[in-house]
Formats: sequence, C-alpha cells, structure tokens
Amino acid sequence: MAAEAKQTCYEGSSVQSFRFFLEHSGEHKAILQSVHDILPGEFKRIGAGKSSLAVLGAGSGGGELDAQMLTLLQSTFPDVPITADIVEGSSQLTDNFKALVAKTTNLQKIPFVWHIMHSEDYERQVKAKGDIKRFDFIHMIQMIYYVDNLANTIKFFHSLLKNNGRLMIIVEAANGGWDTLWKTYKKELCVDAITEYRSSEEVIACLKRQGLKYEEHAIPNTFDITECFNPSSQTGERLLNFMTAKDQFYQSFTPEIRAGMLDLLRNKCSTEKDGSVLFNSNLSCILVYA
Repeated sequence: MAAEAKQTCYEGSSVQSFRFFLEHSGEHKAILQSVHDILPGEFKRIGAGKSSLAVLGAGSGGGELDAQMLTLLQSTFPDVPITADIVEGSSQLTDNFKALVAKTTNLQKIPFVWHIMHSEDYERQVKAKGDIKRFDFIHMIQMIYYVDNLANTIKFFHSLLKNNGRLMIIVEAANGGWDTLWKTYKKELCVDAITEYRSSEEVIACLKRQGLKYEEHAIPNTFDITECFNPSSQTGERLLNFMTAKDQFYQSFTPEIRAGMLDLLRNKCSTEKDGSVLFNSNLSCILVYA
C-alpha cells in the first residue's frame, strides 16, 4: 500500500517488504497508466496562464511516481519554472528519491525542498510558522491510511491549493480486496501504523461532508497471490507479511485467524483464472478541485 507511517515508518526490513510488494503487484504500473491518461488534461487546466508552478507530494516514498508526474508537467509547460516540495516520513525512501533525482537530468532543473516527517507534523510546522506556501498540484498517493485524522488532513492540504489547483488522492477502491481484508479483520490488523482502514468510500464521504468538488477515476489492478496458499513458499509468506502489515504472518495470528484470512483472500478478495488466484487490488484516483 503505502509509504508513510508513524510507529513503523518504512525503514530497514519494511522498505524491502514494500519494494518486494511493488515488484509483485504491478501497482505502480497501474497508477502510472492512469496518471498518463488523466493528468495531461488536468495539468493544462491547472497551469493555464501561470508563470510558475508549485507541486507538493505527500507520502512520496522513493519518488518513482513523482518523477513521472513532474516529467509530464515539464513536458506540458516546458518554459514554466516548477518547484517541488516533498513530505515523506521515511528517511530511507527519501534517500532513494534523492538518488533518483541525481541521475535524472530533467529533474535536476527542479528545486526540491525535502520535509522528512509525517504529514501531520508538516501540518503543525506550517501552521506554527504561519508562512503558508501554496501549491498548484498536490498529490497523496497511498498514504491516507497512515494519518490520524482523515478530515483534518484533507482540509489542511486542500487549503494549500492555489487558484485552479488540484489535490489528487489515490487510495484503494471501496469493496476491493484490501478493503474487504482489512475491514473484516479490523481487530487483528488495525493495531500498528494503521489504526483505521480507509478506502475510497471513506475519502469520498469526507469530501462530501466538507462540500468539496471532486471527480473519481477507477484504476483497475489485480496481482497473483497463488503462492500465498502454499505454506512453504517464501514469496507467498512475504506477500502475506506485507498485506497484513506484519513481519511474520505465520507467527502473528492464531491458526484459526490465519485460516480465516486465507479463505477470505481466496474466496472474497480474489478471482481465479487459469489456476491462478488474482487479488482484486483496484484503486481509485480522486481529483479534488480548489
């Protein structure tokens, strides 16, 4: 899912777990395809008539998606200077992002400001300073699970938008595999960095309560979890570790809970095709208007 947590910020072994998941899930590829479909038109609207553009990434992880979006923005407005502020709780992933910038020629033209902190610490810092920088485009990709207060977080980041700006929130889709797993086993899973699981359903309900205008785009994705049902498969165990946010799936739950989760994963969260179990990992891209 994501890359910004309080107690268990992605460092050390959890970074490896996150990268392993990305390799196996195809999630970044699905998000990128959607971004390339949706953002060119949005960027033209956002940047029309502006002499400079400011971007804020909240929970940017290793920066792979940011790099693509910033490159897309540059190609849309080749003569307009762009700045990027990055809020990311993991120092290890921020180092990865900085290394990516260092080897990507077009990104070296963009001044980056790095805020290695949780998004709510950034909010406190901005409010304490009182010198509020505003942005044309803010994105929060797969990080909304880790904030304490969803409504306050959305309200704050939305308040940072410039005229005609957009806030893009990418989150797991309502009634998808993640939503089903984490809400069914809330008591067992919502105990560490994620204390309340949220999908697009909670985000959209929050936007409606705040009277904010938005549009939603579906991002279809599935990935193969067949190995999860082979107890001797290291790949299966590593996937289960990430999907349940545990270091050791088999040691973390009772045999009854494990069996229930595996049954749910196979029968309620996935479809079977040609002997493979494909997990429903659909996402939702929600664009919120300034």
